[in-house]
Amino acid sequence: MGTVSLDIRAQTVACIENVRDILRAAGGDLDNLVEVSTYLVNMNDFGGYNEVYSSYFPADGPARTTVAVHQLPHPHLLIEMKAVAYIP
Repeated sequence: MGTVSLDIRAQTVACIENVRDILRAAGGDLDNLVEVSTYLVNMNDFGGYNEVYSSYFPADGPARTTVAVHQLPHPHLLIEMKAVAYIP
């Protein structure tokens, strides 16, 4: 019908799974993350994002910062993540 449904949970899963794929290609996994920065277009999405994030990481997981941004490079993006990992 010409409409788009944007889902913060689905986009959060996609971000974390993409990070996991990159880490695995480098010989690591999500437990190698030391810091995650998340950019949300709408802080009202924090609850859905946090629900998914918490299903991947324990409370004592990587250091985390979440900030609101005015927009991301594509109008359908609700979230962007930057991750730093240490793989010995």
